[in-house]
Formats: sequence, C-alpha cells, structure tokens
Amino acid sequence: MNILDKLNEQQKVGVTTTEGPVLLLAGAGSGKTRVLTNRIAYLLEKGVNPWNILAIAFTNKAAGEMRERVDDMIGFGSESIWIATFHSTCVRILRRHIDKLGYDTNFTIYDTDDQKSTIKAICKRDNIDTKQIKERTILGVISSCKNEMISAEEYEKTAMGNWMNQRIAHVYKEYQKTLKKNNALDFDDLLLKTVDLFRYCPDVLESYQNRFLYIMVDEYQDTNTVQFEMIRLLAQKNRNLCVVGDDDQSIYKFRGANIRNILDFEFHYPEATVIKLEQNYRSTTNILNAANGVISHNKGRKSKALWSERGEGKKLHFRQFENPIEEAQYIADDIRKKVRQKEVRYKDCAVLYRTNAQSRSLEEQFVRDNIAYRLVGGTNFYGRKEIKDILAYLKTIESGRDDLSVRRIINVPKRGIGATSLDKAERFATENDISLFDALVRADEIPSLGKTAEKMKAFASMIRVLRTKSAEGYYDDLPELVDDVIKETGYLEDLENSDDEDAEDRIQNIDELITKAAAFEEKYASENPEAERGPSLQDFLTEVSLVADIDSVDSDNDRVLLMTIHSAKGLEFSQVYLTGMEDGLFPGYMAITADDKEELEEERRLAYVGITRAKDELTLTCAKMRMLRGETQYNPVSTFIREIPEEYIEGNFPKKKTFDLEEPVSQYSINQMKAAPFTGFGKTTTAKPKASLAKPAVKPYSGASGLAGLTKGSQMSAASVDYSVGDRVRHIKFGDGVVENIESGEGTTLVSVIFDKAGKRVLNAAFARLQKL
Repeated sequence: MNILDKLNEQQKVGVTTTEGPVLLLAGAGSGKTRVLTNRIAYLLEKGVNPWNILAIAFTNKAAGEMRERVDDMIGFGSESIWIATFHSTCVRILRRHIDKLGYDTNFTIYDTDDQKSTIKAICKRDNIDTKQIKERTILGVISSCKNEMISAEEYEKTAMGNWMNQRIAHVYKEYQKTLKKNNALDFDDLLLKTVDLFRYCPDVLESYQNRFLYIMVDEYQDTNTVQFEMIRLLAQKNRNLCVVGDDDQSIYKFRGANIRNILDFEFHYPEATVIKLEQNYRSTTNILNAANGVISHNKGRKSKALWSERGEGKKLHFRQFENPIEEAQYIADDIRKKVRQKEVRYKDCAVLYRTNAQSRSLEEQFVRDNIAYRLVGGTNFYGRKEIKDILAYLKTIESGRDDLSVRRIINVPKRGIGATSLDKAERFATENDISLFDALVRADEIPSLGKTAEKMKAFASMIRVLRTKSAEGYYDDLPELVDDVIKETGYLEDLENSDDEDAEDRIQNIDELITKAAAFEEKYASENPEAERGPSLQDFLTEVSLVADIDSVDSDNDRVLLMTIHSAKGLEFSQVYLTGMEDGLFPGYMAITADDKEELEEERRLAYVGITRAKDELTLTCAKMRMLRGETQYNPVSTFIREIPEEYIEGNFPKKKTFDLEEPVSQYSINQMKAAPFTGFGKTTTAKPKASLAKPAVKPYSGASGLAGLTKGSQMSAASVDYSVGDRVRHIKFGDGVVENIESGEGTTLVSVIFDKAGKRVLNAAFARLQKL
C-alpha cells in the first residue's frame, strides 16, 4: 500500500515536507497521529535510518499509540525509532549521562506525594508555618521556576524585600539540597537536568544531535520553556524539526505551558513551512461550526476553521435548570433513555465539567439511578497507600539513598520504631553526612536508642538481603521479586491479619501490582527483542514513575465517564454533556475579572476543547443557582454559550434579557460594560468542506445579557459598600490593597483595587466581599 493512500491533500503535504522546520497546525480530530506515523514511514522509505528519528508525544498513551501504528506499518526495524514522552526521553538520557552532573545514574524519581512530604519536612524542621504559606503554594512556585529554568539561587535574588517569597526561596534551596542528598529528581528536574546536561556537556549534546537527524514533537502547544529549549538544542544543528499542535487547544498554562512557543514558531524558525490540517474526521458540521464560532472570539491565535464531510448532524442542545440537582437529573435521564433505546452504550457518553467539585451532584444522581460510571481523576492506582508502600520498599532495595522511601516504610508494618527514635537516626545521618539507611545500619552508634537500635539494624539487614538477592539474579523475573518483597517484609501477613474492612481490596491491589510487573516484562521484551536480559528493577520503577492518570482511562468498560475538560483532552465520545456553562464558573470569575485578557482566552480554548470532544451529539447545561465556595450564587448563562451562532444550537433559552432571578455577571472593566454588554458574535467561521474563511456575523439568539442585574439579596450600589476610594481593604485571594475607584452601572458596582502583591484588579463588589481594614 502506498504511504500516501487515504490521506487528504494537506496531510500529504505534511507527510512529504521532511526537510527544514515544519509547523503542522492540526485542528481537533484532523488525523495528526496518522500524519505523524505516515511521516515516519515516508522518511524510512526515503532511506533514512530508523536510528536517526526521534518522535516525542506528551502522554504514554499517545506514545504507545504512535509506536503501535509505526510497528504495524513498518514492521522490522521500527524498534530502533525513538518514540517516547518528554519525561521518558529525559530519563533515558540521564540514566546514561547524569553522572556528569554529579548524580548517580540510579537516581530515584519523586512523584507529587514525595515532593509534598519533602516540603513538609523542611517546613517543620525550619519552623515555617504552612498555614501562612501552604506546601501546595511552595511547590507551585518551585515548579514554575524550574519550568522557566530559574534556579533556587536566581529566585532568591528576586525575592529580596518580600517576606513570603524569601521563605519560599529558602525552602526551594533546601528542597534541592534534599533531592541531591537523596540522589532524587522530581518531574521538573528530569527536563531541567537534561537541558543542563546539553548546555554544560557539549559532547553529549553533539552525540544526540548527530543521532536525531529528524525530530517530531506532538502537542507542541503544550510545551513549556524548558521543553522548548531542549528541542531547540537538539534541532539546532540539522533543523529538521516538525512540530504538530493546535494553539486553539493550548489549555495547560497552569502547568507552565507557553502558547507563544507555537504562535512564535516562525519567529524562531524563519524558514519554516506552515501547513494547516483543517478537515475534521470526528465531529458533525454543527458541532464544528459551534466550536469555530466560539474560538473565533480569541485574538491570540492562528487563523483556521475546522470542517467535516460527516454531514450536518444534530444541533447542539442547550438546557438551563434551577439548580445542579435538576441538571444532574436531566443528564442521568437522558443517558438512560438513549441506552434503553439502544442508541448508545454507557461508554459512549462523557460528562465534562470545569472543576472537580461539580461531580458530586452527578455522582449522587448516577448512584440513585444505577448508572454505571467512572470518575476520572480519582485516586490513581499508583497513588494508593499499599502500592506506594510496596514501591517504597522496591526503591529502597534499588537505592539506599532515598531517605523519603526509608522513612515511609521503616515502621510499615509496625516494628516498634517510634518517631523520636527515627528523629535521632535522622540527626545522626545529617551530622555524619550519610543516608538515613546507612544510619540504620550503624544504629548501635546512635546515642540513647536502647533496644530500638536492634530493631533498626534488623530492618536494614532485611533490606540488604533483598538487595543482594535482586542484584545477584536470585529472581527469575520481576513478579517473583515483587512477590518476595511483599512476603519477606511482613506486609502481606499484616494485611491478612488486619480487621480493616478495606484489607481485602488492598490485597487485591497488591496482586494487581504483581500483574502489572508481569505485563511490563512482556512489554519490555516486545520493545527490546534483542536484549540479552529482562528488565531491571530500575526499569520497572522508572516505568511506574512515568505513568499518568489519563493514561489509565479504559474504553472497554461500559461506563459513563465523568471528568474535567482538562482530563478529556485527546479523547472523543459519541455523546458529550458539557455542564456548568455559567459565567463565574465557566468562564471562571477570576478569568472574567482579570486585567490580562489571556486568562479569558485560555478559558475559551478550554470551551473549544470541550465542544470538540463530541462526535455526534453535544448537550450544554447550566443552573440558575449553584452553591460555590459555600455560598449560593445566581449566575448568568456562560459567555461561551452566547458566542455560539444561533443556527447551530437549540434549547430553552431565557426569553428576556435577564433571568427571572436576575444574576450577577462580572465584566472586564467599566468601560467595556458601557461600550458593548452583548453585541453578537463578530465573525463566525463555518465548517463547510474546502472552506476556511470566516463568513459574515450571524445574529445571536436572545440569551442572557452581559449586563444582567444582581439579585435583590446581593445587589450593591456604590452607596451601599462600606469602603471608599483611598481605603485599605482585604480580599480573600489577592490580600491587602487600596481602593482606587468605585463605579456603578446598571445594577453592578465595580471596584478598582491596587493590591500590594497582585497589582491592579477590577472586581464586582457583590462577588469580591472586600473587608475594610
């Protein structure tokens, strides 16, 4: 079969344009994976050595799918192509070369829980009040710094004069010292240390530049600064770089993604070829027209419009309810009806929402109606206590330098080693500049331990025996090793003797871990057919560390999936229910009131992603009244609903400009409120075959006005607030600041405040609840 068969014209151009920088703007459902895999096959057909190709995907699922398709197309020789995620690519490189940066190659990879535990221990040791500065905040700052390649020392310089930032800078430095001492890296370090390696070891960089003559990167819109730099360094010699992405689906700013990477691609690579993939193979025309109508309101984007040959399809359904309970009842009833009439199965349906908090009413209704469902984003298998315990044992066996793992398991199951004795061992380790495990080996040297010293030495001896057995090839395979660890440590016996009602489930989870070890052995063998040995314990621990939550979504189980829109990215469903479509929730209040319009554009991109998950039918719902942050709020229909051209959507729209219960809506500024509360859709792109131009604006339906008034209970005028211009006030999120201006307009009072740390913000007085100081 010809490689170019079954490709449309633009896809063919994407496959055959192999030399120089290429930007493939691939809209949702446009077949980008097919283009990437066919591009690899085309390169091989041209005589390129498989060894010289690097393809990077963002998730294990995407990398696995690409690998599978390439194997099917090419067969022999495809195993030499490097297809992996960013993080697994970095791990492979660092396992070979990180010793040049002063680390051992058997480093441990810390997950989020490990990071939190480390931060918590540092804060406790250094008397930092985590009620004033939460561990989550500290971790967020550290991660942001690493994504922007800002070291602890560099951040410390910028923190001068700000008490909170100085404390965070202190924790950042101590956190890095702890990781180095434990020979550990967190996920951000995997990327950052790889870039450091390339920068400081030009011979290593050159070796990979000479190997990777052709580089392809999927989901380029989701890359952050350090990922951008890593790819730039690898591609700077040969410049045969093909990036695939869609700026309209850039929704991970909160994780550090930088949309400018894709928007400015031609600036960084002036000779680049830009190819647009606009034909959609997933959704019906009405769904695509709605998506085009919404996203066309963004200014920071590359012009494109999706179209489809699947036919017009059904119009989008819009339903407004009094409250979230009625919203959930309708969705449950609609799904049951479709399943009963054999139109769909449960697994064909997905309910999407902006925040996890919205799932509660849906879950309760599904339970009442006996609808099989799965909540995506719950506790990950590898995040369960018993699994983390066993993995901590395996990490300790692999490397005794991981103090965090040793601390986790030293008294699990209980061995009579108390917190006070453990503190003494940790002090001894610090004073002697050794690991905690080595301190346990030398427990008889630690003053005032008494009989606990023998318990510590017995624990260390058990670990050393297991380590020796693992190193000397005692076990035939990984499942046997894991099984022996579970038994020899007493963990399984402790669970079997437990009165805990969850004990049986926990034992089954441990059995599943053994099964996963066996599955990894099979996977390793298929990917490394010429390997002389099976996978090592280190290989297995690395694999486990790189597993992502969304990778575990099982499409074979007949269940409705409940998930956030972020979690749904990359997935598709016949029936999609997009819930909570209200201003204040989606888009969120912070995005509506932010001075930076990019915040609202990010929310609009998220709406676009949600809409384009639907293949056949899309239902959008909202509630007039919803409990948010412990308070009842009356919210108007989402701005994004009102941006959908009226000919593509039907439903129970409000018959007048405001709802029966008039709801508050925050606008970006007083001036915008006065200028144009709701003026229609502007240009609306349509999903007609072979057309990607915007057609004239269409008349919007008479939805809720952007100037809807406040409820009687929450209505505020400039005269009713208890603060004045010049007063100092406090906001629950932004902190303290000075009121710069107060202005009322059509039932809404907006307050302009210059905050000490957050800068200038324009807030709706009814929402802001400012406290006068």
